[in-house]
Amino acid sequence: MKLGVYIINLDRSADRWAAVRAKADEYCIDVIRVAATDGHELSQEDFRDVDWKGFARHGGRTILPGEYGCYRSHINCLSTLLESDFDAALVMEDDIQITVDLTKRAIAILEATPDADVVKLFNHRSRGFLSVATSALGDEIGRCLHGPQGSAACYVITRRGAGKVLPFLRAMRFPFDVALERGWHHGSKVFTVRHNIVSLMSHSSDSQIGHRADYSQVKFFGPKRLPTHLLRAAEYFRRIRYALAI
Repeated sequence: MKLGVYIINLDRSADRWAAVRAKADEYCIDVIRVAATDGHELSQEDFRDVDWKGFARHGGRTILPGEYGCYRSHINCLSTLLESDFDAALVMEDDIQITVDLTKRAIAILEATPDADVVKLFNHRSRGFLSVATSALGDEIGRCLHGPQGSAACYVITRRGAGKVLPFLRAMRFPFDVALERGWHHGSKVFTVRHNIVSLMSHSSDSQIGHRADYSQVKFFGPKRLPTHLLRAAEYFRRIRYALAI
């Protein structure tokens, strides 16, 4: 299997690129930098392919500039995969701590689940895990009943998966990590590992997307948030049904 390794990195974050590149060089892993879209340098009038009403209904708030930049960066990364000759790609944000066996474990995970389109390798939570396979290197793969699991900082996606996902994710109506998990929507077979196979670097605490206060400022309250509660309940049942179909 020919596996590409993409690192999403902002032009203004040369220090982050230097740190992740140094670790990749140490382990003789070839990495390709994908220039990230900096949402903070754009006005909302510059945002393209955004379903503003859909995002507000599902998210209960408006979009942060950093979220838009993150979303467009991942979409660009998947488009880059389709333009390459790679069979699959390991997609990472620049705060992931690369390990010596990362690419071997990613390939082993895909070999253990040959029908997988996407496998998330890092999550903030993995409750209600249902196992489907274990890789030759010991990583357990499956789906979770509970979610969203949070984070799209590290995942492996096949060329087939990118082709399935992109048409459905062109217009932004969810944060990218949530949109990626919604296999019931875009028809992709999305899995996750039970335990993260990577960790975050120390600079990850300085979020380039937004901090708690930023999210609070754009959050809806009261009756305006009622549609969000109803839609999230429906999404939760869709997630459970999708997980059980494993």
